[in-house]
Amino acid sequence: MSEQESKNKNTSADIGFEQQIWAAADILRGNMDAAEYKHVVLGLIFLKYISDKFEERYQELIADDDDVEDKDAYTEVNVFFVPPEARWSVIAAAAHSEEIGTVIDDAMRAIEKENKRLKDILPKTYARTELDKRRLGNVVDLFTNILMIEHGTDKDILGRTYEYCLAKFAEQEGKRAGEFFTPSCVVRTLVEVLQPFKGRVYDPCCGSGGMFVQSTDFVRSHAGNIGNLSVYGQDSNPTTRKMALMNLAIRGIEADLGGYNADTFHKDLHKTLKADFILANPPFNLSDWNDGSLNDDQRWKYGLPPAGNANFAWLQHMIHHLAPKGKIGMVLANGSLSSQSGGEGEIRKKIVQDDLVEGIIAMPTQLFYTTQIPVSLWFLNRNKKQKGKTLFIDARKMGSMVNRRLREMTTEDIAQIAETFTAFQDGKLEEVKGYCATVDMEEIARHDYILTPGRYVGIEEQKDDGEPFDEKMTRLTGELSEMFKRSHELEAEIRKRLRAIGYEL
Repeated sequence: MSEQESKNKNTSADIGFEQQIWAAADILRGNMDAAEYKHVVLGLIFLKYISDKFEERYQELIADDDDVEDKDAYTEVNVFFVPPEARWSVIAAAAHSEEIGTVIDDAMRAIEKENKRLKDILPKTYARTELDKRRLGNVVDLFTNILMIEHGTDKDILGRTYEYCLAKFAEQEGKRAGEFFTPSCVVRTLVEVLQPFKGRVYDPCCGSGGMFVQSTDFVRSHAGNIGNLSVYGQDSNPTTRKMALMNLAIRGIEADLGGYNADTFHKDLHKTLKADFILANPPFNLSDWNDGSLNDDQRWKYGLPPAGNANFAWLQHMIHHLAPKGKIGMVLANGSLSSQSGGEGEIRKKIVQDDLVEGIIAMPTQLFYTTQIPVSLWFLNRNKKQKGKTLFIDARKMGSMVNRRLREMTTEDIAQIAETFTAFQDGKLEEVKGYCATVDMEEIARHDYILTPGRYVGIEEQKDDGEPFDEKMTRLTGELSEMFKRSHELEAEIRKRLRAIGYEL
């Protein structure tokens, strides 16, 4: 056994299945750029997933003495039909031949041909010369050796692995990852507050589909039926859109992402949609989104957003698509809470006056791989339980650092925020200084419709340390006096040294 194999064996018992896959796949990457290698790994996870599902159904049909090559026998139970030349056994057998890339590309094409839902979605670039075929064969071996039975009865193991690898690639790609990935803890916070049990869920800039995955996970975890959710979205990046469709297919989620990739502002693929839940993390502070052709668009009910910043264009686009009792949960850069430039202050004022803003959460820093810009979560509701009131939460002190660059909200943090929202909606919220407050529209008006939570929740009450006030002031003024004395001594020393080299202060 090699030193690396021994190391992997010693640690694999302590880490999750997804991490094992990632660690092994990452070793095989070599010098390939993360943005490129992402599609190699994610495409193979998808191929293995549909092959496993096909094989499971194949064995059921054999047991029932049914026709194993009857395509309808698979599609009727929401399983993709995999033709003979695309089955994993064929790919596994070719793993260490020079033709492995071509075999995989041909398999992808054959699967697309048999499954219209997957047309033009799967990656077909495995035969390209830049891809080291020896390493590719090793990745195929890695997936061939996944024994699902070792990982319990969780059928979603490859789905979770897909999401985990998305997150790890996002971490490696840094700023470029913003196009396809929103941190899971941010999405979970939106979902736990909105509670999308049934209806139409929409994301106008859906990336790799994380909002949809978390929404359906929420329904499943509450013993609901994901068939009660209809999923709609779109994305302007063609590669990202394909990743989303694969991610959703792995989860058994049928989604309408439009027929192609398109810019949401200039080509709205769901013009007539009125959604029950809208979840989104739009690009922060997007500039040059309007060349003037959108100036008279019907979506700008509250005012034309400035061409230099699309934040309030995204917000108004979502409001336009909201059903009569619909709710929005979205991520916005903190500037949107207080900006007055380009008419943004007036747009924000009108949205507040229309009694749409149900809650604002100021989030901690360092949640995103892609930016250090501080963000807030906005929750809008056409049918608020607490009319004329808004909940403000300052969550900036929440979360814990998972490494020196990245913070995550914990499960407990997210549960606390969701419970705070529920208490507010039920009229039972106990305000906590420095954390949460219920604020009426009149008070927001007194603050010029600025929505920064810190203005409303106040400062956290300090614990009494037991030291009498007079004693504390005597001690602190004594310490300050010593500091002043020391500063005068340092000033005199600096003047003396400057004089020695011919300079006077």
